[in-house]
Amino acid sequence: MKLTTRGHYSVKALLDLSLQLEQGPTSVKSIARRQDLPAPYLEKLLIEMRRAGLVESVRGVQGGYYLARSPVHISLGQILEAVGETIEPLPRHTPDAARPEDWVTFSLWNRLHQKLKEALYSISLEDLYHDARSWQAAQGEATNFVV
Repeated sequence: MKLTTRGHYSVKALLDLSLQLEQGPTSVKSIARRQDLPAPYLEKLLIEMRRAGLVESVRGVQGGYYLARSPVHISLGQILEAVGETIEPLPRHTPDAARPEDWVTFSLWNRLHQKLKEALYSISLEDLYHDARSWQAAQGEATNFVV
């Protein structure tokens, strides 16, 4: 599985929002500026994540986006799924019945896929937040938060 720009930007945006829990709604422009992301593209991703129930939005001058639930209840798998990332193994592959090794390979990839999927859904946004903070502290960086 390769994390595309789409998935990477989505995770960065939600990590940014996790820092703003007490601040209220955060504008797309603010997130884009802090995370060095293109605002129009980010807006599209946030709309998709709103439809998936990961974020909520408020219109108006003081509007913006905020997490729909606690970071501990948002998984990496949910974020990636919300923006159309897939982790399906061997798409469009049908094993050849005449070749037992083809079935073994197919079975192996399906089992690995299941384990990967379980892992993605077990890693929360809160876990990612703490991992990033730990890495920054180990590097001696300040508390600015750019993923």
